[in-house]
Amino acid sequence: MLAAAALLRRCAVSGLHAAVRRPTGPAAVLHARCYSHGSQESDEEFDARWVTYFNKPDIDAWELRKGINTLVGYDLVPEPKIIDAALRACRRLNDFASAVRILEVVKDKAGPHKEIYPYVIQELRPTLSELGISTPEELGLDKA
Repeated sequence: MLAAAALLRRCAVSGLHAAVRRPTGPAAVLHARCYSHGSQESDEEFDARWVTYFNKPDIDAWELRKGINTLVGYDLVPEPKIIDAALRACRRLNDFASAVRILEVVKDKAGPHKEIYPYVIQELRPTLSELGISTPEELGLDKA
């Protein structure tokens, strides 16, 4: 029985999927699945985590790009408050190109849902004006 417990612990720690051995005693080893049983993050917690990430005062360009790339990997369009925090991080870093690229990515992530991108721009308009950031459409990048 101790061998089975050690096997399950090793499976959970190392992520092995098929670490099955025959027991030497009468105890049978049950197959175990090594899935995460962590709690699910709510939408509000997700948003707060990313806003906090981009609001770090000492964020550098690599962390900004890493955060944006991770966000793009999710199957969602980020909330305007997350994009706002990312744009402010771009401004702190004086990275105009990344700010415009973030807006391009949001438009791309919206995909066929044409009402999402105008809504996001509408919500971000005060921030864009405050930071002096132009949209890709204002720069003529949507025609390329």
